Amino acid sequence: MARSKALENALEELARVRREPHSAAALEILRKVLSGKSSHAAAAAAEIAGELELDALVPDMVASFERHLVQPLRNDPGCAAKAAIANALYRIGAAEIGVYRKGIRHVQLEPVWGGKADTATQLRGTCGLALVRVHYPDYLVELADVLADREAPVRKMAAQALAYSENPNAVPLLRLKALVGDDDPQVLGEVLQALLAIAPDPSMEFVAGFLDRSQPELAEAAALALGMSRRSEVLAILSEWWERTFDPALRRTALLAIAMLKHDEAFDYLLTHVVESAPPHARDAIRALAVYRHDARVRAQVEAALDKRTDHTVRSSFEEAFG
Repeated sequence: MARSKALENALEELARVRREPHSAAALEILRKVLSGKSSHAAAAAAEIAGELELDALVPDMVASFERHLVQPLRNDPGCAAKAAIANALYRIGAAEIGVYRKGIRHVQLEPVWGGKADTATQLRGTCGLALVRVHYPDYLVELADVLADREAPVRKMAAQALAYSENPNAVPLLRLKALVGDDDPQVLGEVLQALLAIAPDPSMEFVAGFLDRSQPELAEAAALALGMSRRSEVLAILSEWWERTFDPALRRTALLAIAMLKHDEAFDYLLTHVVESAPPHARDAIRALAVYRHDARVRAQVEAALDKRTDHTVRSSFEEAFG
């Protein structure tokens, strides 16, 4: 049978599984597809197994993973099957340390226009998270390696995995990474968020120190990390930074981060800007609050604040931001 026809048949069978996932035949169909040659179909079967948390299929997925590691560019182009299988095992909580350790080390360079691209980034990141979930004793060592991965998405997921671990022993590693820096501000943001999640009190001053770095992208990453912490003391830190910062873009970031705190004192601070500040700052506060434009309470508060202004020059900003 031609490969395209075999794939079409496999996908049709998987569609039946989705319609009747708990039927007697569903497991057998998934097993058959996982043992087949099509990596695309195996990826789809693993996705179903993960969604339904079918732990009976763990041995079949492990065997399929091992097969797709052999000559991966031919047998699993795009790393689709291996990534889907690792994600399914992670969702199920399967303690397949061997799979995760192989996956976290796997690099799959495939030809693209102008060079090669690594298609295994999602696989490595997922395996890092999985090693934390199954309490692998040396997960900090494994995550230290991927925190220095050459691909930014993997470094980002490594920081997320360390945050997920809630392990205070990860703090020195995260602080070192923050001080060494990263070419991608999003990675640094995840590192700072992880520090605030694991050890908020001792990390607050450390993270706030990045607000006054000369590189704007570092200051923005720190401000957003502080905002996402939702800690009450962050309002004072960010409002003081807004006062001493004269870069318009950074001031907008400060107000957005304050909005992200999601507590009444932060909203009151922004509403005061709407009422009392010069038009540019009032507009920035409105745009920051607009992240909650679907919240009727916030919308009403902003409208009430606008009614208190002695001028109406910023109302158009409200209409644009809140729709």
